Amino acid sequence: MSDSLNADFSRPAAMDTAKMDWQASPSPTVWRKRLDLVDGEFSRVTSVVRYDADSAFHEHGHPQGEEILVLDGTFSDEHGDYPAGTFLLNPSGFRHAPFSKDGCIIFVKLCQFAGDDREHVVVDTAHAEWQGAAPGVEILPLYRDARYPEDISMIRLAAGTLLPTGYIDAEAAAKGFETFVVSGELRSGDSRYGAGAWLRAPRSTGHSFVATADTTFYMKRNHLAA
Repeated sequence: MSDSLNADFSRPAAMDTAKMDWQASPSPTVWRKRLDLVDGEFSRVTSVVRYDADSAFHEHGHPQGEEILVLDGTFSDEHGDYPAGTFLLNPSGFRHAPFSKDGCIIFVKLCQFAGDDREHVVVDTAHAEWQGAAPGVEILPLYRDARYPEDISMIRLAAGTLLPTGYIDAEAAAKGFETFVVSGELRSGDSRYGAGAWLRAPRSTGHSFVATADTTFYMKRNHLAA
């Protein structure tokens, strides 16, 4: 595979992981579908990763942080077990030896969270208290720190509901956003994004989304001024 993928962040990118084949990783029991990649194996990358049953990695660190959303199964390390729906932000300097006893699938971002004073975050979205933002709309904030640009949340839309103004309005779009559909389907214009779809929009790209079915998705925006 090429040493870069969707590495020009001034251009929009979209990939349907449901239609992609699993690719080998350095571990024979761990597989991946890369979504963006900058400068090779041990650099910035966004992927969907599958651990086979009884998979394990040796202990390692994350010098520029790691973000994980568990999509299926249970992801584990020496710090705990994280079932489907768990969100983790492992800050710069965090070390662990991940494994999965029964197998799991995760959405993971590496080398994108520099900063030595970030907090370690664990959110069980399946049991957390979601916020009703509007009819048919629930939001669960996952991570925000005024010192850093990320504004990360999970959003639920009932079928037929338009994503509220303020999430992908002109101001938010001017700062860029990224989304991953966990379940259901979003429509934007003539494009449809089902479960497993990933979309990254650069600055100055406007979108509006409506759910064609009950839909849950991840959303990351930049909340700092350009």
